Amino acid sequence: MSTLRFQALREASTRKPVIFEESDRKSNLFGANVFNDKSMKQYLTSDAYKGVQGAVQHGTKIDRKLADYIALGMKEWALSKGVTHYTHWFQPLTGITAEKHDAFFETSMDGSDPVEKLGGAQLVQQEPDASSFPNGGIRNTFEARGYTAWDPTSPAFIFGTTLCIPTVFISYTGEALDFKTPLLRALTVIDEAATEVCKYFDKNVKKVTVTLGWEQEYFLIDSALANSRPDLMMTGRTLLGHTSAKGQQLDDHYFGSIPTRALVYMRDLEQECMLLGIPVKTRHNEVAPNQFELAPIFEEMNLAVDHNCLLMDVMQKVAERHHFKVLFHEKPFKGVNGSGKHNNWSLATDTGINLLSPSKTPMSNLQFLTFFINTIKAVHDNESLLRAAIASAGNDHRLGANEAPPAIISVFIGGQLMKVLDELEGVTPGKLSPEEKTDLKLNVVGKIPDVLLDNTDRNRTSPFAFTGNKFEFRAVGSTANCSNSMTTLNAIVAKQLRDFKVEVDALIESKDMKKDDAIFNVLREYIKKSKKILFEGDGYSEEWEIEAGKRGLSNFKTTPEALKARVSKQSLDLFSELNIMNHVEVEARYEIELEEYTKKIQIEGRVLGDISKNHVIPTAIKYQNTLITNVKGLKDIFGAEFETIGKEQIVLIKQISKHIEGINSNVVAMTNERKKANTLNDAQEMAEAYCNNVKPYFETIRKHCDKLELLVDNEIWTLTKYRELLFTK
Repeated sequence: MSTLRFQALREASTRKPVIFEESDRKSNLFGANVFNDKSMKQYLTSDAYKGVQGAVQHGTKIDRKLADYIALGMKEWALSKGVTHYTHWFQPLTGITAEKHDAFFETSMDGSDPVEKLGGAQLVQQEPDASSFPNGGIRNTFEARGYTAWDPTSPAFIFGTTLCIPTVFISYTGEALDFKTPLLRALTVIDEAATEVCKYFDKNVKKVTVTLGWEQEYFLIDSALANSRPDLMMTGRTLLGHTSAKGQQLDDHYFGSIPTRALVYMRDLEQECMLLGIPVKTRHNEVAPNQFELAPIFEEMNLAVDHNCLLMDVMQKVAERHHFKVLFHEKPFKGVNGSGKHNNWSLATDTGINLLSPSKTPMSNLQFLTFFINTIKAVHDNESLLRAAIASAGNDHRLGANEAPPAIISVFIGGQLMKVLDELEGVTPGKLSPEEKTDLKLNVVGKIPDVLLDNTDRNRTSPFAFTGNKFEFRAVGSTANCSNSMTTLNAIVAKQLRDFKVEVDALIESKDMKKDDAIFNVLREYIKKSKKILFEGDGYSEEWEIEAGKRGLSNFKTTPEALKARVSKQSLDLFSELNIMNHVEVEARYEIELEEYTKKIQIEGRVLGDISKNHVIPTAIKYQNTLITNVKGLKDIFGAEFETIGKEQIVLIKQISKHIEGINSNVVAMTNERKKANTLNDAQEMAEAYCNNVKPYFETIRKHCDKLELLVDNEIWTLTKYRELLFTK
């Protein structure tokens, strides 16, 4: 057995769970390291506190003088907890968070005593070097200036000995260089659009908040075993490796008893989350061996996205203490389930109403129907754009596999609600009620069953499913920043709600139609126009793929295909009209995502070539030489009888030679295609070349390597095997 693999297995097999004691009730720990409302009341002046609350609740601007008092209070709170540094914590377009730490410690030119300092200017704005962050052509490399600006709607927090201040990240010329800025803009737009529609039903509604509950799936692998695999270290997934005889086929891991080491890790992680104000609630085994899921209580979307970004960082840091490696990749292992990040999306009013939660009262159900049907219409009209929002190299492996939604975007609402929409579609157009307004509410809207919460079964094959009081966007990848998909979803729904209000108002004004009649006339037309996006069956089936084609739904199976919708006229006009992103910002993201795709496939190709030629082939040759020596010995001993006795060894030697040749020839061909692709200057063409000309070799090379894994002596195979990675507890 190879030294590295042997050492890794020995280290993993002797590993004991880290002793961890939960120190207090979670409710007592929650938010202890967050500059939350309780901390602000204690450390801020009355005016400073009101300034922060005004910014959070009403979007009012905090002036610089007030910012000085806020910074002073925030610094004193942080110092009281042993903090030494502060950072502007932001989400550049790399897909991970970024931070630059500065010490509170300062000296003065006049030689006076050093002090700990954080001023309002340092709190509100900083200027990190932006030259090495992705920008998609917005700026030149030599133009390094970029600004981070404080986002007061997401509270500062302490991680380790650093005060982290959530911020947006913009260029010198004002374009967004991060995920947070477009999301904040989208949240503002949907708030305004939804609030205006809500006033049809309740004049007291002044604000609509978007809520998000994400579900984070991940694998836990012993760190020694993970580090013994060059592909896991460099790409986050196994580029080769034969499937284990036992995988997930017995369904014995899903919701099973959580392994002791994993449970101790989860308890430690949950304590860190409590301190950071991340309201984690659910933990369980997922379908694949060593795969798990974590989910929080729903939060306001901006905060929920920040918490998910923070969580992914915290998960890795806590994993180090427990000698684990967390794998977030959408498909780290062939033959078992990949990982997603289901985004549960809903809308809530400041009067306490979930707009996607049906009610027993007819009027409330008319409001529910309004937002429910408008969301379906938004997805119908923008299904290609939603697909683009979840496109990535990792997610391409997962979408359409047996544990994930297909690449075809459709909406599942359940048989009961399908029946309701069918009934409402069949109502006679025009004025739907006589003079008594209650007739509409009782005879039409009243057809909806009284109890609609959890009225649907779940459809694991649906990428966008209604689950009782929310929509679940299941197609989002596990590595993704939720902002990307949620900015798009909020934008298309906001646009749809704006259009809806225009149409309803026009009917009321031009046809002297009652408000409820006008609303229902528009909704009925939306039902008719959006029917092709609704699908209740098996999204994995070939029949659905054929049917979806007949319906005119897109089926973009690769990222280069899907991303074209990013820069369609419809997309550019949408984001520009809503002031979420201008054309430059949208096109920049398109370029960045294409480049990221290309680089990831490029890295995987290089790593696969390296492992194949420096691990697999030498090991195969070594074993082949052993067989050759064995054959020579048998021939010397048995002479003429050797033709019968040594037959199988000869066959094995030929098989090994065949697979070695297959690896060599395909690695050479893949490398040549990579070189050709690298000469292309257009980002779309290069991404397509890597997708269509380079990536296809991966499976061929893997097939030969995996066959050799079965043929070569286990004692000399250098790579840690699937059975060891997935079943070591």
